[in-house]
Amino acid sequence: MTERLHAVTLVVDMPITKIDALDVIAFAADGGVDDARTSHPRVWLAPHAWVEVEIPKFADPPPFAIDVYSDVSGEVAWAQAHRLHAALERLGWTVERPRRSAR
Repeated sequence: MTERLHAVTLVVDMPITKIDALDVIAFAADGGVDDARTSHPRVWLAPHAWVEVEIPKFADPPPFAIDVYSDVSGEVAWAQAHRLHAALERLGWTVERPRRSAR
């Protein structure tokens, strides 16, 4: 049986490294970066909700995606994405409104 993930994406149009983006997200979420030195680092936002960051590769320009996932429901992912969106904007980031993603 395949685990179903519910995803909501936030898009940010600024140059930043993946680890720096994760550090800011962790700060905004009052948490930390898990598995920072692996290929799949994440920041937990709440039980059953976490963030992964997709940075363009090979010197492609921004934007980059912040994917908010939940293994429980789309509503959990949606609520956490809105919470993170507001927190990042309070820190001065310009973030596109959350949009549902397929996963």
